[in-house]
Amino acid sequence: MTAPLPGTAPLLTLKGIVKRFPGMVANDHVNLEILPGEIHALLGENGAGKSTLVKIIYGVLQADAGELFWQGQAIHIPNPHFARHLGIGMVFQHFSLFEALSVAENISLAVEDRELRRHLKPRIIEVSRAYGLPLDPDRHVGDLSVGERQRIEIVRCLLQNPKLLIMDEPTSVLTPQEVTKLFETLRRLAGEGCAILYISHKLEEIKVLCERATIMRLGKVVAECDPRRETAQRLAELMIGTELKPPQHGRRTGGGAARLTVQNLSLVSDQQFGTNLKDISIAVAGGEILGIGGIAGNGQNELMAALSGEALAERPEAIQIDGKPVGRLGPGQRRSLGAAFVPEERNGHGAVRDMSLAENAFLSGHRPLGLAPAGLIDSSRTVGYARHVIKDFDVRTQGPGAEARSLSGGNLQKFIVGREILQRPGLLVVSQPTWGVDAGAAAAIHQALLDLAANGAAVVIISQDLDEIFGLCDRIAVIAGGRLSPARPVAEVTIEEIGLLMGGSAAAPGGGAHAATA
Repeated sequence: MTAPLPGTAPLLTLKGIVKRFPGMVANDHVNLEILPGEIHALLGENGAGKSTLVKIIYGVLQADAGELFWQGQAIHIPNPHFARHLGIGMVFQHFSLFEALSVAENISLAVEDRELRRHLKPRIIEVSRAYGLPLDPDRHVGDLSVGERQRIEIVRCLLQNPKLLIMDEPTSVLTPQEVTKLFETLRRLAGEGCAILYISHKLEEIKVLCERATIMRLGKVVAECDPRRETAQRLAELMIGTELKPPQHGRRTGGGAARLTVQNLSLVSDQQFGTNLKDISIAVAGGEILGIGGIAGNGQNELMAALSGEALAERPEAIQIDGKPVGRLGPGQRRSLGAAFVPEERNGHGAVRDMSLAENAFLSGHRPLGLAPAGLIDSSRTVGYARHVIKDFDVRTQGPGAEARSLSGGNLQKFIVGREILQRPGLLVVSQPTWGVDAGAAAAIHQALLDLAANGAAVVIISQDLDEIFGLCDRIAVIAGGRLSPARPVAEVTIEEIGLLMGGSAAAPGGGAHAATA
């Protein structure tokens, strides 16, 4: 990595930036300086003001006070179009894509160069392959996984040769090998003079990639440092303002009767470009956590839909909960049997954005918690349940009446995960449990998952975060091309081996149909 020369003039300077929302100050007199050619980390727990600040830089929001300087000149950035014209590109954590349009059509909306638009499809293929993020320009976004949608956002920015590239959690759905490739690309961009403002909750990758870090807490800048000279724990403690306690593994039962059994499950995806499930078998005992790794788009969504009852199996006995055949039962009936589910996409799937937190709590909790006796909603108990989730999982919000859309991504994730865990399920299937969540919140979610397993529940974690899987799970299997690799004890495999399996370089014998029960 080539660091900026001492005395280099800043590319972007923010002075005294203030942004208020009803009942809160999101940015409180923030100062920030970004140099050409540097990879600069912006750190902070969920709700610290990071997303608000970068939206101001990109023109999505306007500051209430303060000044912005671009290459030494005072400037007003009224909208993203103007930001892109300056040379600012942004990869959002929550994607700004139209599901009814193709990959190429979505990218073309942000491309103003007529010559590039005429040759857009081959350029998408060329750039996406070079960055290790393959894309088919003709596929419709509505048929893509979350990971594939993130690739679109990254490629869309890189096609425009930005001077400043803002990246919000860009590696959350990549394999270790893909992360290495992306970091090589970012270092090359930085070496060519492109500044990169990098937001991530993966502190070890911040230490590897970034040479400077600005740390925010409660809307204010509280520290600046060289992350390469700090421990990950120290960075996390600067973010949360207190000591970070690692999750504690409780004593699990393990090895008992299976609470979830899947036998030779095959399922045709209902998405045009989805991934069919092929002869999958798993068994998860009470007290056990099984991790399922894989690159986005390899059947994770289909497996989650099959386990939750959103997609029905051909045979009732293909999926069993505590020995009861449920393959032909829907989500509500499975919840009545003690199962709970956290889907990958929190907006629109895990929560209804325009509904209050109390209403969202009711949606999944009314059956197991009896929140609607005699068919009438018990408002008092529902609000009390939502308050319980907010308190126990430290959800930063104005209260149960706040709309889900008002929460930061990480706080909404904490609410959704907490909502399911507090139902005390016998089986929990959770996809990407800490996607976009800060170190403190991730530790709290991890501890809650460990505690749930310690109390006898079977837990299945579908995650692209291998550090998460290795830190929490007893066994790990990899899904690739709709097939499941043999499940192995976590202590017997390396992250590199799992990464290769995720990339499809080694196939499980027989598709791994029965190995996951070993």
